[in-house]
Amino acid sequence: MQGSANLNVMIKAARRAGRALIKDFREVENLQVSVKGAGDFVSRADIAAENIIRDDLMNARPNYGWLGEESAPVEGKDPTRRWIVDPLDGTTNFLHGMPHWCVSIALEHKGEIVSAVIFDAAKDEMFVAEKGGGAWMNESRIRVSGRRSLIEGVFATSIPHSGDAGLPGAITEIARVAPATAALHVWGAAALNLAWVAAGRFDGYWEQRLKPWDIAAGALICREAGALMAPLRVGQSIVEDGSIVVANDALFDPFLKLVRG
Repeated sequence: MQGSANLNVMIKAARRAGRALIKDFREVENLQVSVKGAGDFVSRADIAAENIIRDDLMNARPNYGWLGEESAPVEGKDPTRRWIVDPLDGTTNFLHGMPHWCVSIALEHKGEIVSAVIFDAAKDEMFVAEKGGGAWMNESRIRVSGRRSLIEGVFATSIPHSGDAGLPGAITEIARVAPATAALHVWGAAALNLAWVAAGRFDGYWEQRLKPWDIAAGALICREAGALMAPLRVGQSIVEDGSIVVANDALFDPFLKLVRG
């Protein structure tokens, strides 16, 4: 696709960070890891990747704001534009040598995500979207799946870490969803799961207790691929609620009803 200048900057930053992450992924046993919270790890690779992305984006657009997982937010001189970045979504998978993780970069303009990049460096798959321009994976246009029955669908979610207050609720939701579907995958990496819904690999996905950098890029890519989405709780926005339920148009209503119980 022919992307904007901003999107090209985002793609280059994601590729450069992805190359650095791949080097560490190949030497995962040697990574220096510190504990950031209960079951929530942050590696030197994660921080290094964010520094790469931040340098590239802020050098290219020094007036934009910044919201990243591993660093303090920055209020830009241009208050209408902000980068939203997760340098390594799926950290636990990464640290265990499982190739289901990604770099996620979004550009927000006046409170709306207008450009998005999710880079699966392990598989060399670049998912991109701009508002009104469709969703793409590498050079191919992508669309959500065409399945029309829950029992034929493959869905995804994540289970909170042990000790997380959301664990009992997540288990209850899984108990409702699993019997009504063909398969349920619990792989982690919210942004990449959203990209896979956009590509039709998953028929739907839901998760709670997310942060803006988990959702921002993937939500736009899903929307541009034809997905419908909503927060788990009625009357909230997806970002404010920190939850998302997403599926193709045929499955969305019954899937949302099933997840909400």
